[in-house]
Amino acid sequence: MATRDEMASSFGSAAGDYERGRPTYPDAAVAWLLAPAGPHPRVADVGAGTGKLTAALHDVGADVIAVEPDAAMLQTLRSALPGVETLIGRAERMNLPDESLDAMVFGQAWHWVDVAAASAEAGRVLKPGGVLGLVWNIRDESTSWVARLGAIMKGSHAEELLAGEGPAVAAPFATLEHESWQWSRRLTRAELLAMVRSRSYIITAAPAERDRILVEVQELFSASCRRGDDGVEVVDLPYRTEAFRSIRG
Repeated sequence: MATRDEMASSFGSAAGDYERGRPTYPDAAVAWLLAPAGPHPRVADVGAGTGKLTAALHDVGADVIAVEPDAAMLQTLRSALPGVETLIGRAERMNLPDESLDAMVFGQAWHWVDVAAASAEAGRVLKPGGVLGLVWNIRDESTSWVARLGAIMKGSHAEELLAGEGPAVAAPFATLEHESWQWSRRLTRAELLAMVRSRSYIITAAPAERDRILVEVQELFSASCRRGDDGVEVVDLPYRTEAFRSIRG
């Protein structure tokens, strides 16, 4: 099994699957994360990946800079969002000026960081009163076929974190506010398989293990799907979006 660091750096090799298979974020969750930052905030999307959260931030009127350590992921983001400023960087070390941001957000990313170092760096680049926002889309496994999907794919670091004590922050941040939203996403067979292939466990798995997982997901889709109005087989995948925010004092 791959190490945590190997999983964290694996996503660039599956950037296309990540872009196709991963969901965006509810507008209400994005608006909640940014609310304390005021109108049209200057925001860094850190660990931006292919730009799922970046696009959602842009859509609600934020001035966004996408920060991502993986060049392949960032290239996919640039292709999808050509007008967005980008920067190669990590949560623990960014080439941004002191007190230059109104908000810093992490979508599906905070579970990979060094919490103390990332919190300190957020405190450096955020203005007083700036927002540190953390958000995850998590499959709702109260539905039986979704629970089976999770068992086939194995749990992720994010799922383990949120099922346990939840995320932590360090100085200069203290408490985290928390909100949650429930919603559903319609997926074709190809989109569901892309989502599965974009997960770090599957990316770094041995070929035989990866093939076994994908075969079982195909079988699960066939047993769980329905035909949409256009005749295409689809499943409705329920999600919870879990969002947290803290204010720099």
